[in-house]
Amino acid sequence: MENLIQDYLFNPFVGKAVTIVLGVALIWVLIKSLQRNLFSKIKDNDNRYRAKKLSGFVGYFLTIILLTVVFSDKLGGLTVALGVAGAGIAFALQEVIASIAGWLAIMFGGFYKTGDRVQLGGIKGDVMDIGVLRTTIMETGQWVDGDLYNGRIVLIANSFVFKEPVFNYSGDFPFLWDEIKVPIQYGSNYVKTKELLLKIGNEIAGDLTEASKEIWTALQGKYRLEDAQTEPMVSLIANDNWVEYTLRYVVSYRKRRATKTQLFTHILTEIEATKGEIKFASATFHLVEAPEIKIKIKE
Repeated sequence: MENLIQDYLFNPFVGKAVTIVLGVALIWVLIKSLQRNLFSKIKDNDNRYRAKKLSGFVGYFLTIILLTVVFSDKLGGLTVALGVAGAGIAFALQEVIASIAGWLAIMFGGFYKTGDRVQLGGIKGDVMDIGVLRTTIMETGQWVDGDLYNGRIVLIANSFVFKEPVFNYSGDFPFLWDEIKVPIQYGSNYVKTKELLLKIGNEIAGDLTEASKEIWTALQGKYRLEDAQTEPMVSLIANDNWVEYTLRYVVSYRKRRATKTQLFTHILTEIEATKGEIKFASATFHLVEAPEIKIKIKE
């Protein structure tokens, strides 16, 4: 019995198993301690999130290194078998590998971050979480008008960043250009209409002019971009039915619907206050009478 216990205690495999258990426990105690005591004190949400994700990845990486070191003496004769098996696994898990590569590209390539509003694979919404394999999005749109949440949570493989365009609504330039069209009857005061729309645009959306201009100027220092007008502007065209005015303005990507509602409310109020000097246009249809038909019947 004593010999059996000694053989068990001095068994190399038992020693390696104990080493692995203690080593893995030490690694993850250290990782969790860093996340709880150090990373949780980072004030910026994005940096805190990235630090925790990266620390988890480091924990898994150190665990694999520990297993490799402990069992290194057993790997020599398995080199060829592991190589063949690795090739087969890589082929079978190519989508998983592509997703992991996509995660690295997202985390370090600046595609998007948590909190950004993006469109991936035809799905539009706000990024809730960026996992190693999938990005979690709270979807907007679909059967809900505007940029409002519809309640669906969508998981998208990170490999999409290599296959399709990534639309980021809130990246380096967290503003969008939006516009509304106002049909005005022929015979209205065209100059006053333009002045009225421009005044309303500056009152409602003009506060973002300077902020968006500063960020656009910073982008010009980083990328090759032409100068852009961030102040509200009004243009018009004349078509067969009415004079169409277009009010173009810069808006926060989260406030497109609310801003458009405010603009239309003020436009309706101001135009009605002109007492007919400016009139809205609508489609009109003129029904033409059929020509008179005379029928003569011969006996």
